[in-house]
Amino acid sequence: MLLIILYYFFKVCGYNHESEVFIILHFIAKTALFQGCSEEDVFNLAKQLDFRTSNYKKGDTILTAGSIVTDIGLVLSGNVRIEHTDLWGNKSILGIIPAGDVFAESYACIPKEPMMVDAMANTDCDILFISVPRLFAPCSLSNSQNRLIQNLVMISAEKNLQLSRRSLHTSPKTIRGRLLSYFSQQISTQGNNKFVIPFDRQQLADYLNLDRSALSKELGKMKNEGLIAYNKNIFEIKIDIQQQT
Repeated sequence: MLLIILYYFFKVCGYNHESEVFIILHFIAKTALFQGCSEEDVFNLAKQLDFRTSNYKKGDTILTAGSIVTDIGLVLSGNVRIEHTDLWGNKSILGIIPAGDVFAESYACIPKEPMMVDAMANTDCDILFISVPRLFAPCSLSNSQNRLIQNLVMISAEKNLQLSRRSLHTSPKTIRGRLLSYFSQQISTQGNNKFVIPFDRQQLADYLNLDRSALSKELGKMKNEGLIAYNKNIFEIKIDIQQQT
């Protein structure tokens, strides 16, 4: 039976070596979406939920605004950028989805709801797509599917919190206020005054709804004032942020 399932996984997901399959199944079983599922559960769900994978190069479009999706995207490697572009070409980055996290889950769960954002390959990446209609369909694997649905609810709640945090970061009127708000959240999340952010300068400006040159100028001022130190996307806060806000 295991060999039959392995063959199915090879065929559907496009992996050519047994070792690759075991590695990726172990990784999938450790993700938040599959929390509580064994690797055997993942094997079985691969058949039931029509798993398929796709590879993308940096800059490729994975999903476009206006499209109708029925699959959840699980990032197997690399990361995905979620962004919104308005009619005038102004771009806002809503988040970076790292390996092990999912995207498009809200749209996939609402039939015929067009996407309002684009999902872009922020780096070279591999994506596992999981059919939501199959996930919600009754079947004999109810325990595993119920676990996935419970995990999906938790993930969606966390995504809502992330959007709320972004709203908090973009609410200050000054550039410094927005930066301090974002840095404060990073310190809290990563537990250290020195941290790595998932954005380059342009992406950070888009995320905070700022002009890149104005952002870079303010970062330079803060560095000269001894408030922060940074190298590319590695930052260190030298002061108590609470005193600055």
